[in-house]
Amino acid sequence: MLRNKKFLISGLLILIAVSYLAYTGFESSAIYYYTVSELTEQDESVRNTNVRVNGQVDVNSVEHNSTVNSALEFIVTEGGESLPVIYQGIVPDTFAAGREIVIEGYLDSGGVFQADTILTKCPSKYEPGD
Repeated sequence: MLRNKKFLISGLLILIAVSYLAYTGFESSAIYYYTVSELTEQDESVRNTNVRVNGQVDVNSVEHNSTVNSALEFIVTEGGESLPVIYQGIVPDTFAAGREIVIEGYLDSGGVFQADTILTKCPSKYEPGD
């Protein structure tokens, strides 16, 4: 009888430990993303905090600034709101003006989004090039 209780208690402790590790792993990897209009409505609590933002690259806003560490500067729009973005890094091949993207980074004190990552969304219908 005592052996069965030890086995049951050990099994419960292992189950609790595995559940806790799974929960904390999922919680840390799940980052909610804002739309541009949702981000602009937020207060100062989102400043200098790592967030993801979903929007569309403004058609006439993409500039490669070769003087500042080859930074890519562009504007992301959504819902009538716009957000200036600076990104330094390798630009995905599918990045283009007018494309819907998700950017990850932080909003600095000047209101400019400092992006660390750019994820382009795939179009709903593939159309081959000419």
